[in-house]
Amino acid sequence: MGPLAGMQVLDLTSMVSGPMAGAMLADQGAEVIKIEPPHGEQMRHLGQPHNGLPPTFFSCNRGKKSIAVNLKREAGQEVLWRLIEQADVLLQNFRPGAMKRMGFGEETVRARNQRIIYVSISGFGETGPYADQRVYDPVIQALSGATDIQANRLTREPEMFRVIIADKVSSLTVAQAVSSALFHRERSGEGQHIRLSMLDAMLAFFWPEGMGGLTYADAGFDPAERSGSMDLIYPTRDGHITAGVISDKEWVGMCRAIEREDLIDDERFSTARARGRNAQIRKEITREEIAKWPSEEILARLNANDVPNAPLLRRTQLLDNEQIVASDSIARTEFEGFGEVRQARPAARFSKTPGSVRAPAPMLGEHSIDILARLGYSEEDRRQLVENGIIVTGENA
Repeated sequence: MGPLAGMQVLDLTSMVSGPMAGAMLADQGAEVIKIEPPHGEQMRHLGQPHNGLPPTFFSCNRGKKSIAVNLKREAGQEVLWRLIEQADVLLQNFRPGAMKRMGFGEETVRARNQRIIYVSISGFGETGPYADQRVYDPVIQALSGATDIQANRLTREPEMFRVIIADKVSSLTVAQAVSSALFHRERSGEGQHIRLSMLDAMLAFFWPEGMGGLTYADAGFDPAERSGSMDLIYPTRDGHITAGVISDKEWVGMCRAIEREDLIDDERFSTARARGRNAQIRKEITREEIAKWPSEEILARLNANDVPNAPLLRRTQLLDNEQIVASDSIARTEFEGFGEVRQARPAARFSKTPGSVRAPAPMLGEHSIDILARLGYSEEDRRQLVENGIIVTGENA
């Protein structure tokens, strides 16, 4: 059933920052109703489709129901009001003020449903010089310090993450916040308004180690200081691996694995702080030594000496990796019209109320008629809404 079974979520969001959160809630058992304009949300039209749906849209909207409704018409607004009156959560990521102009601002909605959790996702929040600007993931990466964190270690040229990290971090934060708000409501009966900006979500995500130089105002640290203690990618004779050294014990293990025990008591590397101060030379030495070994052999030596390590996998290798297979980390599900669909299994595994990939992403308006019927619309009313262009169904999408 999932831990959120019985909860109804209205998802008015588009692209990724909201839809991925809705998909997580659906994985955990909530009924998530995706409310779209008659032409469908933008993500439906991006990427190469299979059975009418691009893969990113599928992954961000799996397990949901779709109703396509024209909210510019009074009859369409009435459909949304009926949904709001029985919903537990409303997700929206329009620009600040848009929902209020549409007639569905938080105060107006709460007058109809006191218990609702109303979630407003924005790029920068509701105040400040950027509040009304359009925003996509690269804009948040630029403003959050992501491009500095990712900067080339040698040239210091800024670089971006090659995934939409800001959108996805925001979605994770939204899903967690919704669960907390629902928990509070169970104890108090109170609904509330959750405001979340993508910029705030990214700053919070990066802060612990990415912004260490900014944490203590009076410590005199260089704010631009970057963590140099992480071990990243090392070439081998036949590929690449990663190996991480933080503790003294791990450093001893590394030295033994690469047959450089002379470095164990080297004062440049004998303590964690010394290894941090001398990170560049330490990594250069490690790089030179690891490059002498075949990947399989050096990985085995690192494992034997209890040094964290792994081969670098290409995406095409994920499905066959022994750990990923043993952990059942990727769900393979047969869906009519799609064949085998692969999705990352929900990471949180509940012992009593397991989450799962429950259904495919919906076609545009696939559930419009069923939802209208449940809201009390007669067959004639439903027909009129479709004929008047207020509602789009799966058949006339």
